[in-house]
Amino acid sequence: MDIRLLPDNDQTNGWSRILPAREPRPALASNVVTDWLVIGGGYAGLAAARQLAERRPDQRIALIEAGCCGENAAGRNSGFAIDLPHNIGASLDELDGSHRYMRLARAAIAHLDGLVGKHQIECSWSKSGKYHAAVSSRGRAEVLEPFARELEALKEPYRWLDAGQIETELGSPYYHAAVYTPGCVLMNPAALVRGLADSLPENVTLYESSPVVRFEEANGVEAMTPGGSVRAPRAILCINGFAGQFGAFPQHMLMFRAHASLTRPLDQAEQRTLGGVGEWGLTPANAFVSVTMRYTQDRRILIRHDIRYAPSARVSEGALARVRAGHLQILRQRFPMLPDVTIEHTWTGYIALSRNAAPGFGRISPAIHAAVCCNAVGVTKSTIAGLLAADMAMAEANPLIADMASLGQPARLPPEPFLGLGVRMRNRLDLWRARHEA
Repeated sequence: MDIRLLPDNDQTNGWSRILPAREPRPALASNVVTDWLVIGGGYAGLAAARQLAERRPDQRIALIEAGCCGENAAGRNSGFAIDLPHNIGASLDELDGSHRYMRLARAAIAHLDGLVGKHQIECSWSKSGKYHAAVSSRGRAEVLEPFARELEALKEPYRWLDAGQIETELGSPYYHAAVYTPGCVLMNPAALVRGLADSLPENVTLYESSPVVRFEEANGVEAMTPGGSVRAPRAILCINGFAGQFGAFPQHMLMFRAHASLTRPLDQAEQRTLGGVGEWGLTPANAFVSVTMRYTQDRRILIRHDIRYAPSARVSEGALARVRAGHLQILRQRFPMLPDVTIEHTWTGYIALSRNAAPGFGRISPAIHAAVCCNAVGVTKSTIAGLLAADMAMAEANPLIADMASLGQPARLPPEPFLGLGVRMRNRLDLWRARHEA
């Protein structure tokens, strides 16, 4: 089958732009036969390739990435490795589901933590926890209070903050209340992805700038790129929202774009004016209406806002300029004491969501497994999905495979044009209903 929609990783990613230059691995330029093929050099693909290589040191693994590692969607997120589900149910079954989710997320964090330490990956890896915040009293009542009750049921530690405490710790007078939990890890995601790619075992060959333009399954699999091809008995697809083109979960995933900006570093006077406790990360009570924010180790403010349905996986320069202006307005609203701080970088990343928030995980055919559709929790969910897809493909016993399978499979979506109309109407309705959190 021909692959018609390819990632469009431009040069706007601020997380990469603030890093030293990196020399990417060469593109595929010949016809290769190998033992395993992994497509996609994000968290899932890197984890799957590493797991295959370490469990099968005598076998060869080819990892194909359409662009450059760190410039892809994995390197464009907000840099949160989240260990807790945002929405926890109160029933025993739902609490058990939350425990399974946490086992998966914490296994991913432990895996990444070990690699960051072992390979000395410089990615501002920080066990800082995170703030889950509401702008309004309604947001506190509808989101934060149930969240806190359910954390108690799970026997998970947390801390309440009122508006004054938030201003003291984060510097912003904008928020009504927040729940702080200690298990989240913050990082520069582009630096983490680069480090994971550059520390792969020797029996993994990484080909960057090698988009797959044709994919076939016959006596194994074959992936063709503009410069060559890879043939292998088995493949693991780790390409998130692009998986449908490869025959994996077609008509099961929605592609959304999320925009983010980084300011210039605050100078010393601005740091004193902001105050606060140092580096922090904040997730909003409603991710579609409100703003995900970070204050980074190098004293920049991250703003992620304006999540929109984007089946074409493209954004115009004009749209990005409008996003940048909107992010500057958000910065002024939340930090009025910093009137001279400017935005240095604005970029777009793409996320895949399913209607029922389930991942696309497991065996697709005798030769193909998949680890896709992370539902915007890519650092942890994609990492563990890649590890477990590799174990499943090798028939290696791993109790976490059952936990992953318990998350379900993506629900099928209606065809176009009904899908697009329905998603946009639902999105507008949800934005209106949650406008108190803007």
